[in-house]
Amino acid sequence: MAGGGGPPGSKKRKRAAARRSKASKRAKGKKPYEAPAARGGGGGSKEEPQPVTAMDERAEAEEMSESTEPDCSLEKELKLLCVKLRYYNMRTNRRCRLVTEALRKMDGKYLEIARSPTACVLQLCVKWCSHSERDPIFVALQPHLLDLSLDEHTVFLVHNIIKMATRKQFARFIYSLRGHVASLLCHTIGAAVLDHAFNLATRPQKRSLLLELYSTELQLSNDLKEEKPCRFSLLNIISKLGLQKSSVLQHMTTVIQQVLEKGIVEYSIVHTVILEYLTIADKTSALDVIRQLIPHLTERTYALDELSGVARLLGKPEVEKKRSSKPLLIQIMQTKEGLKLGLACLKHGLAEDRKRIIKSLKWRIMKLALSDYGCLFVICLLSIVDNTELVTEVVIDVLKKQLKELIFDKNGRHPLLQLFHPLCSRYLTLGELFYLNYNVPSLVSKVNFGSKLDDVADKEHGGSEDTLIASDSKEDPIKRRQELLVKSELYEVLIETCIENVGQLLRTNFGKDVLYEVAVGGKNNFLEGVTDRIHVLHNAIACDAARPRTDDGDEHAFDNYHSSRTIRRMILDCPAFAATLWKTALEGKCKLYADGFSSMVLAAYLESPNSGVKDLAKSELQPLIDGGILKPQDHKAEENFFFL
Repeated sequence: MAGGGGPPGSKKRKRAAARRSKASKRAKGKKPYEAPAARGGGGGSKEEPQPVTAMDERAEAEEMSESTEPDCSLEKELKLLCVKLRYYNMRTNRRCRLVTEALRKMDGKYLEIARSPTACVLQLCVKWCSHSERDPIFVALQPHLLDLSLDEHTVFLVHNIIKMATRKQFARFIYSLRGHVASLLCHTIGAAVLDHAFNLATRPQKRSLLLELYSTELQLSNDLKEEKPCRFSLLNIISKLGLQKSSVLQHMTTVIQQVLEKGIVEYSIVHTVILEYLTIADKTSALDVIRQLIPHLTERTYALDELSGVARLLGKPEVEKKRSSKPLLIQIMQTKEGLKLGLACLKHGLAEDRKRIIKSLKWRIMKLALSDYGCLFVICLLSIVDNTELVTEVVIDVLKKQLKELIFDKNGRHPLLQLFHPLCSRYLTLGELFYLNYNVPSLVSKVNFGSKLDDVADKEHGGSEDTLIASDSKEDPIKRRQELLVKSELYEVLIETCIENVGQLLRTNFGKDVLYEVAVGGKNNFLEGVTDRIHVLHNAIACDAARPRTDDGDEHAFDNYHSSRTIRRMILDCPAFAATLWKTALEGKCKLYADGFSSMVLAAYLESPNSGVKDLAKSELQPLIDGGILKPQDHKAEENFFFL
């Protein structure tokens, strides 16, 4: 083999490079093709056109790429800045520098970039830039925000712009929506922007948005600007301005039907409009809207993904819209309007509608029971659905598995307390009671509703109107509660849970209420004697109270603020427990507990309406009172404590 020379193939590469260089020079110096001169013309020499080779085409392509290089470089730079800005652990000063650099590169091109795949970079800059840097962006995009709201890739940019806008800028955006509210609400993407603006708006701004959905005539009315919020309802508006109810109803029906046909029912502004519509609608129209609404609430919905813009910029496959793992009914329970709409569907739907609603909530009851408004929906479900077997399977069986978490939770305890003592003002606030009693006016029969309440009151031995009534409920409320508590074995599991956690339940603000209701058997002791395990619970409470006082920081049951009042209530309302507690913890030891919170427990024996309980303790307590050791207590403050 001959020696010397470079590595194999090196000469071949050099020759190829030389050919490319010559071709490039020839292509750059080549004159444009000229047509040959006509015959008989001047004596210039003719030049034959040179054939275009593959190397010539490649050289021309390189020149064209060089001419477009600045635009590509800007996109690459913005792509790199987008990746850096998405780091959550980045220092603030470094992020500010990156945002300033990105805005400098995009200066004067905000609208062009907003409509390009690099819109997500502008979105991040709007989120993190200063007010002075954000103002030019708003000025440039403000006339086009309505159009940008209709694109799934720029809708999140609009979200950030209106969220970070100043009051004046936001007011200008609200004004720009005038005349477009109804069309925007019926758009699957634009409705999200409208709802976002509605949630950020002040009450007068919300009013201006809603008036356009109520009637076209109301947009020009100035009489409602000074209207108080409490008086701002559709019925008051119609009566004050003398509008024709039929024309308002027709306009709202058109808007709502378009919304329902497209399934745009997850937004709070839609809930507000439908609720106002139900206040003026006749029975047929109201039922029609509710029947159309139920399928949308029980199905999963598609949701836009905010990261889709980033995927476009980075060249990844488009992020597909995925179905949510939960039905829309759970999602809307975050607002009071959503709760009222869900209650309307539950109360005024047919039996098959309730069955569909309950089945859609399977394995998601705990999420509802632990939320502020969702627990009220579970309360209504337990109170009005006649199909107790289905309720037991979907609701009760799930609650039984996580009873401890429910008992100690502020909201989770409410469904349990409802089964023992329905609509008790000791456990539910006035606002919560108001929501639970919500009904559509045209769908409530006052005669039937009042008669059912009277029957319930008679069965509850003089009780108040403490039962929720559905439009077609047939089963007796007391029988329904007994089936859900006893037949489902929920009461047995509750007793066992209370026995295992008796000390903690006595001393906690929320747990003590469940313990009290279980120990006394519910309202008017309607479960007393159902099971022998109730006496075991009484013994467990008495044994906890019988423990001696110690200095190790473990507060005695009679000395604790919550447990002393709970035990006192049990003594007054449950003679069986009073007798057990006396024999186990108090007999012969009353002098030790004659002061402080424990004195309230002793005084309860003398205040008991049961003569047997009084006789049990009178012989030992009366000498303490005569000697001034045990003083009579004023229990008005304590009674008010339970009704807060």
